[in-house]
Amino acid sequence: MFRKRKWFSLSLTLVLSFVLVLSGCNSGNNKSEDNSADSKTQNKTEATDATPDKDAKSEIEFMGWGGDSEKAVFEKLIASYMKKYPNKKVKYTVVPPAEYYQKLDTLIAAKKTPDVFYAGGAHFNKLVSSGVLLNLESYLKSSELVDTNNVWKQGLDRYRYDGTTVGAGDLYGLPKDVGPWALAYNKDLFDKAGLPYPSAKAGEYTWDQMIADAKKLTTTNARGKIDTFGVAAYSLESAVWANGGDWVDPSTGKITIDTPEFAEAMQFVADLSLVHKVSPSPDDEKAQNGYTRFVAGKVAMFPMGPWDQPGFWDLPFQWDIAAWPASPNTGKTATWLGSLGFVVSKNTKYPEDSFALASYLSLDRDSQKENYVLGQAVPNLIDMAKGEFMAMDKAPKSRQVFIDIIEDYGRPPIEVSSKNTKWLDTFWQDASQVWTGQKKAAEFVKAEQPKLQKLYDENNK
Repeated sequence: MFRKRKWFSLSLTLVLSFVLVLSGCNSGNNKSEDNSADSKTQNKTEATDATPDKDAKSEIEFMGWGGDSEKAVFEKLIASYMKKYPNKKVKYTVVPPAEYYQKLDTLIAAKKTPDVFYAGGAHFNKLVSSGVLLNLESYLKSSELVDTNNVWKQGLDRYRYDGTTVGAGDLYGLPKDVGPWALAYNKDLFDKAGLPYPSAKAGEYTWDQMIADAKKLTTTNARGKIDTFGVAAYSLESAVWANGGDWVDPSTGKITIDTPEFAEAMQFVADLSLVHKVSPSPDDEKAQNGYTRFVAGKVAMFPMGPWDQPGFWDLPFQWDIAAWPASPNTGKTATWLGSLGFVVSKNTKYPEDSFALASYLSLDRDSQKENYVLGQAVPNLIDMAKGEFMAMDKAPKSRQVFIDIIEDYGRPPIEVSSKNTKWLDTFWQDASQVWTGQKKAAEFVKAEQPKLQKLYDENNK
């Protein structure tokens, strides 16, 4: 998964704000890109044998992004794939994440869409509804490579589309991962403060308990400045969802931020810094982000994804993960469950080979083991995730939390129901008024709702 950090002024939309890719190379799929209205709902593939012909030669292009460790993993996986299928050549291109969207649009316009590439969130929604992606349903049904009963439904459903709604209908992608966003904590700091660890079970550790602990974990230096914070910038998504609120009702397209549940959750997050002084302010975050503080032992609780594990395995202190704190009003917790997918261009010359590569990267047992052993992701294969992944002898000890988030209280990012995130980006920009104390959350959401509604209606038709 991606490695961007999520703070007060950033949304998970921005965390997923990298998608799709540019290359000057033409992989041979130069058919006209048909983005007509008919193609949006009639992109149905004929029933076919999804197993590639080992003797038939092909060359396809796979594009993605990622840091050095992810690049190394995929280079190894692709080399293994080509060894398995000697006549199948794969060109792997990695591009800078920040350039992903714009360059993909350039490729599509130039009729040079890569055969296999990353897509997720609003960008998957936009691509599938525009008729750019190959319908994989018949390939899935005829494939000997995929046992859907052993794949997280939460991952597969993220790439289904029925012509109007993401999450239902035929399959247009395979999950690269499912990314449960857990709460990491520094066990040494809790031990030093004489505090019990936050519970790994959902609902047992509340906002009020977290604030009480965070006050004892927050320390100052000789100059009276905060040296160690109790909790990093808190996930607004977790707070809002746990408190029974949300940003939008996908079934009606109504922006729902102007509710007491939403305002209360937003004020709770703001007050961690403004009132309780246990969490970094936006200025503190600019000076040093939460990830840097956590690895330096300067913040006790921090949001992390499975992809953070390699960077934490060599830390000079003990750490583990817990369930996100529950709202005292509902007794429930919630957190973000991210995902990125492998999708195939509708106009690839080699649909069977492209599907085979996507399914290999997504679901092959060797590739999935490589991913989890290197700390990149929770396996997409359920039996592997609940078996050997759980038996790993590396931190976190409470890795069951990752599984619980996937199965129980993980939520898709806010942007999943959108084709354009301008409305959501605007929210995160304007939310600084609450984080800095210029406005109370209740006042802010009341004024912000009609503004966001107008943007949502204009950009998500």
